[in-house]
Amino acid sequence: MSTTADLPTLTSLEELTRLVTSRRGLYVRWSRGPERDLPDVTSTDDLTGVKLPGLSASPLDVEAWWRDRPVRIWVARRLYDYCHLPRVKDRRTRPWVLHGSEAARGPDNEPLVTDVEPLGWIADRVIDEARHVVTDQPGRWGPLDRNGTT
Repeated sequence: MSTTADLPTLTSLEELTRLVTSRRGLYVRWSRGPERDLPDVTSTDDLTGVKLPGLSASPLDVEAWWRDRPVRIWVARRLYDYCHLPRVKDRRTRPWVLHGSEAARGPDNEPLVTDVEPLGWIADRVIDEARHVVTDQPGRWGPLDRNGTT
């Protein structure tokens, strides 16, 4: 297993977009990192405390219905959806990219991933880039923040 110190950091939205276009089965996980997540490879449902059979993560694979739209916008939206987590859960929560296999679905219909291979941290500036890409789109959209603040 890679340690937190061994993981490279993706420093641009373009770099992450290239990774997403070159490999399938990628996810972004918001947590304190692989060293903390991988001994058990489980998540816990915050509402009920139930242990889940895999790491809760967001898929980065581009869906076929997206067709030839910019992958950069797809990736930006996938990051932006959960950018509120460090604020509402734990300030040490950071996004990281992993390769894995979907084992089940969690209570919010999120993939629960096993066979995890950590690939890299996502730098804060990438989240900032994603925020700008999403907010520059013509439609209205906000992160999936249940508290209603960004």
